[in-house]
Amino acid sequence: MSISPIEQELEKKLDAERVLRENKKFAADKINAVQYLIFAVVAFLIACFYDLQIHQREYYSQAAERNRIKALPILAPRGKILDRDGRVIVDNHASFSLLLSRETLRPEHLAPIAAGLGLDLDEVKAKLARFARTRAKYEPVLIKEELSPADLAFVESHRDLETFPEMELIESHTRAYPKDGLASHVIGYVGEISDAELNSTEFGRNKPGDVVGQAGIERQYNDLLTGTDGERQVMVDNLGYERQVLGYKAAVPGQSLQLTIDLDLQVVAELALEGRRGAVVALDPRNGEVLAMVSRPSYDSNMMSSHISSKQWNALLTDPDKPLFNRALQSQLAPGSTFKPIVALAALQTQSITDGFSANCGGGASYYGRYFKCHLKRGHGSIELNRAIAQSCDVFFYAVGNRTGIDNIARFAEMAGLGAKTGIDLPYEASGVVPSTRWKMRTQRQKWYAGETISVSIGQGALTVTPLQLAHAIGGIAIGGVWRRPHLVKEQAPESARKGDVSPENVMKVIQGMYSVVNAGGTAGVARLPGIELCGKTGTAQLASNDFLKSAKAGKEFADNAWFVGFAPRENPEIVVAALVENGLHGDRAAPIVRDVVKAYFDKKARLTQDRKALAMQRILPGLNPVN
Repeated sequence: MSISPIEQELEKKLDAERVLRENKKFAADKINAVQYLIFAVVAFLIACFYDLQIHQREYYSQAAERNRIKALPILAPRGKILDRDGRVIVDNHASFSLLLSRETLRPEHLAPIAAGLGLDLDEVKAKLARFARTRAKYEPVLIKEELSPADLAFVESHRDLETFPEMELIESHTRAYPKDGLASHVIGYVGEISDAELNSTEFGRNKPGDVVGQAGIERQYNDLLTGTDGERQVMVDNLGYERQVLGYKAAVPGQSLQLTIDLDLQVVAELALEGRRGAVVALDPRNGEVLAMVSRPSYDSNMMSSHISSKQWNALLTDPDKPLFNRALQSQLAPGSTFKPIVALAALQTQSITDGFSANCGGGASYYGRYFKCHLKRGHGSIELNRAIAQSCDVFFYAVGNRTGIDNIARFAEMAGLGAKTGIDLPYEASGVVPSTRWKMRTQRQKWYAGETISVSIGQGALTVTPLQLAHAIGGIAIGGVWRRPHLVKEQAPESARKGDVSPENVMKVIQGMYSVVNAGGTAGVARLPGIELCGKTGTAQLASNDFLKSAKAGKEFADNAWFVGFAPRENPEIVVAALVENGLHGDRAAPIVRDVVKAYFDKKARLTQDRKALAMQRILPGLNPVN
């Protein structure tokens, strides 16, 4: 059926209206969707603004502030170390250090930065990882101290936002130690704190990257020597360049320390031991002050405190001469005949021998089925205490030790401070060993055999001492049986002296024998000093048996150690010195070292006395010209 034109026109209008309605509906849906989207975006922005402005306002404010303000540390200098006369031993010199900002750090920059500064990339990464575990991200990491001119040139040419924006240059203070290892074992050195040290109670207040004392006085008095860092706040522009200083908190330097060490005596002792392995310790027995302490070979504290390479460190650790080893208070060796004065005192105090006691030395003696030799093959003949000490007769002391017994010998050795740490204010002191029946049962679960006492009576066997202990022990005997704790820092609170139960008469008999060692035809005539009553005792300590020493296997490293301990003057001693020369063969090889140190002490004393007299005369007669 055909549709009329009117109907067709009507249908077209209806279709147009339907399309218009559908278009209007589609447009309305789109508008609604856009409205909902706008609403969601607005809601999201409001939530973000709330989080930024309200919930995390403080965090983001600080972050934004850090983009505009930088806080750079001002490193505090460590305290100076002075000798007893106020002369500077250890100082600081100005230098530059480099920090890495972890907030702007890009991992791909680490390799070129490490290469430009001559650093090991793995060590730099390890240090950053160590910081990341314990410190806030905005705290910078110190990666190199004491930058060289080449380092500074690299930093200045690359320190911008386009190249390495993480690099920050700050002024610092680097330790300046004496050259040639002078007093290195006393002073020690500083270095960056290790993970093990961070976990110890000793360094509980420190944080990663701190520079702390690693040995010697630097470690013992680290808390006093360490200052308090300051801070410098600066405003930077969008390129990272400094525009304005906003705040400044000055660093507080560490406390300076005045040591008891006399640099004049220290230098003399160092030179006397130059080229040899050994130790020298000089004490004032009246108060325990350490006047000199030397251990050779030594090391360069300046190298240790800078960025020492792994290769250099391993070379020091594996050096057969052990330069890091402080022989003065860590070498535990047989003292040889320097122990005889203590044996003599023990025998006199226990009345094991009397004034008229003598022994006949024919070059050796038999005890408990074994023949023990004297150092003098032809023997000393009939010999009494004074000459036995002076000539160091072994046979005499075999007899004395056998009469006295190991436990009496041990009791007086311990009274003199052997077998225990002296308590000196230095780390890593060794204790040494004083054998006894109780000691052997405790350590070896065996009884003591009388034949062992024979060896101990001449300073051999299981007996070991350190050079510091020997000086401390003999110094206490020299002033009448009074021992004061050795120490290295002046003006410490005085401690009560430890007094031994010894008679002055017996002490004087021992001292007289030691006087004869130097001044009456004894074994150390080479140590004699005109006008100074130097008393002493030589010691030759075997490191191996006589049979082994005669074999082809015995090299120079098994040669006897040489000891000498001396004090002066004979009455009211002011100085005691112990010297050890490893593989020095005979005690008289160590005696000149002690002689030179004692001479330097009294020469200086005389010079100072003369200067004081001259000064006093000038004050009394100001117009008087000194006579040249």
